[in-house]
Amino acid sequence: MKRHIAFDRLYNFRDLGGYRTSDGRTVRWGRLFRSDSLGKLQGEDWERFLALGVRTVIDLRHSWEVKRSGRVPSFQGLAYHNLSIEHRPYDQAGLSPDIAPALFLADKYTEVAHDGVNELRRALEIIADDTSPLVFHCHSGKDRTGLLAMLVLALLGVHDDDIIADFALTELATERLVAEWHASYPDLTLRWPAYGRAPVEIMQRFLESLATQYGSVHDYAVKQLGVDEELITGLRIQLLQP
Repeated sequence: MKRHIAFDRLYNFRDLGGYRTSDGRTVRWGRLFRSDSLGKLQGEDWERFLALGVRTVIDLRHSWEVKRSGRVPSFQGLAYHNLSIEHRPYDQAGLSPDIAPALFLADKYTEVAHDGVNELRRALEIIADDTSPLVFHCHSGKDRTGLLAMLVLALLGVHDDDIIADFALTELATERLVAEWHASYPDLTLRWPAYGRAPVEIMQRFLESLATQYGSVHDYAVKQLGVDEELITGLRIQLLQP
C-alpha cells in the first residue's frame, strides 16, 4: 500500500494506515487520510479523490480561510465539517527569520491543544462514528493536521516514534508548499525560512509538553478533551485491523 497519494495540486495527501499499535494490531489502509487544502481539488485530481471513496471531510481551517481559498467540492453523500481548532491565528510566512521552528511551533501546538478542546473532541467523535474513508486537513496539512493525526494515532496505541516520523513526512512536500506560497502571493516576501518545514523536534517537544503536564497523550485527551474509553474503543474498532 502507498502512504503518499499523488495529486497534481495537492502536495501532502497521505494515508495514515499501516502503523503498528502497542497491542500488535495495525491501522487500516485506505480508511483515514490527512491532507493539505482540499479546496484545490479540480479536474483529474477530483477524479483521483473520488476514487478513494472518501465520504467525510474534516476541515480544520478558520472560516475565513475556507472563504478565501475554497472548500472541498460538494457532492451527494459527502459530509463536510469545518472545525477550526486554532483560535489565535498568526502569519507563519511573516515570522522573523531568527525564530527557531521547534520551540515556537511546539508552543503553538500546545496553545491549540488547549484552545481547541471542543473542536478536537468533536473531530474525534466524527472519526470514531464514521464507517467510510475520511480525510482531515488544514492549509498545508502540517500543523493543525499534524496535531489531530498525532492525537488519533496516539489514542490508537501507535508508538511515539512512528507518530513523530509521520509528522516529519511533510518535509517531502516542503519545496512544493513553499513554491505554492510564492505563486499565491507574488508581491509578498516569505520571511520565515522554516515555512513548510516539519523537523522531528517540533513533534518531540509537543509530546514532551503533553507528557509533562498530563502524564501522556491519553491523559490529556481524558482530562482536557473529556474523551472517555467508549470513544477510544470506537476509534480502535473503526481504524484498526482485528
